[in-house]
Amino acid sequence: MVDINQKLRRSLRESKTARWTALALVSFTMLCGYYLADVMSPLKTLLELPPSQGGLGWDSSAYGFFTSAYGWINVFLLMLIVGGMILDRMGMRFTGTMAATVMIIGAGVKYWAITHDFGGVVYSFFGTPAGAQLVWASVGYAIFGFGVEVAGITVSKVVVHWFKGKEIALAMGLQVAVARVGMGIAIAFAPMIAFIQPFTISRPVLLGLILMCIGLLTYLVFCVMDTRLEKQLHETEPEAEEPFRFRDILSIMRVRGFWLVALLCVLFYSAVFPFMKYAADLMVNKFNVPDKWMGLIPAILPVGTMLMTPFFGNLYDRRGRGADIMIVGAAMIVAIHAAFAIPSLSWWPVALVLMALLGVSFSLVPSAMWPSVPKIIPENKLGTAYSLIFWIQNWGLMGVPFLVGKVLDRYCVVQAGTKEIISDTGQVLEPAGRTLYDYTLPMLIFALFGVAAVIVALMLRREDARKGFGLQQPNIKKG
Repeated sequence: MVDINQKLRRSLRESKTARWTALALVSFTMLCGYYLADVMSPLKTLLELPPSQGGLGWDSSAYGFFTSAYGWINVFLLMLIVGGMILDRMGMRFTGTMAATVMIIGAGVKYWAITHDFGGVVYSFFGTPAGAQLVWASVGYAIFGFGVEVAGITVSKVVVHWFKGKEIALAMGLQVAVARVGMGIAIAFAPMIAFIQPFTISRPVLLGLILMCIGLLTYLVFCVMDTRLEKQLHETEPEAEEPFRFRDILSIMRVRGFWLVALLCVLFYSAVFPFMKYAADLMVNKFNVPDKWMGLIPAILPVGTMLMTPFFGNLYDRRGRGADIMIVGAAMIVAIHAAFAIPSLSWWPVALVLMALLGVSFSLVPSAMWPSVPKIIPENKLGTAYSLIFWIQNWGLMGVPFLVGKVLDRYCVVQAGTKEIISDTGQVLEPAGRTLYDYTLPMLIFALFGVAAVIVALMLRREDARKGFGLQQPNIKKG
């Protein structure tokens, strides 16, 4: 009987081919989601163009409003926490399929909004007037944001489930790396796709919607594999873990190490993801990169993480030192953003080098942070733990882009945009001028988030020394 059980176990999770195939399937789904998450980021400069020139007429405040919508449902309706509870109660197959479907719905609403003529209708949104197009595009992005964040916590649990006691940090690093490929494709190529004649700013979004439909299909294929694994585990591991209970939320929140990881997550990611929402515009305003190519330098970051995150994940698996890895990564981001803030450093090769270094920093922290969570929280509570961390992270993903948009419009305008002059016959006599910004102050804001992240990372290392979580220990169990 033991031999039969061992053979069954080796057929899937113990099979390298099977577990890496499962990882590839869910990673592609996240690639599609990350493409859609960032497809509008490199278009920020083009969104400011008036509709007559193919843009949407959004200023930085409007763009910040739209970008902040990513976290509306997750933060204010607590749906991300609900998503984690659904994950722990309903399982990875149901939750992942649901999340991918929600992403498709949200992307569909956003695409409909940016391609629809609302005839100048204006809504009062939270007491602030906003055009109907902006509001509906933001609603679609909010729906999508809920879906992609729930997908993120689901895939994190998938990796733990399939790679526990094995190459877990390497697997998480590769999953993040593949997802970042989607981010890189969006940032690098969305402007080029939009500039394909005729110029259409919605074309990159439509491509993402199609990709997401394919991503849902790949997740369904994973579900078939996971169903087979579950049947095998029932035969070989009949004693299941204690099921999730609502009071487990309180037990998670009592762990100081959990809060330190959550704070590190929100501070570090607030210095990266919101920055990437404005990185292409920074390239245009400070480094004079042409519009069509403005996404190429920012795309170095996700390309760099694609290469470096698995490397650092593998290093953590085999050598440990996870807390030290997080401290170094957080310290690097402070120096990088401070360098971006120096006005005299405006030569585009400087931006290229700094973005490459930012990619290294962005590889260091996630490669150690996410695999550290299972060392602090039991596996049957991981879905809720990840959802709580993602919920806290979403406060930063929602608030920081909105803040930066307001700061740009209020304090950083170097040259205000001019309105286009149109004749009685509808001919454009003088096109609208573009608003130019000084990004020194926003970059200092991002650097301050990095400083706070360094402090929290040092506190986490101290807590690990006190409680013995094992963050400095390798993940691969020998013998």
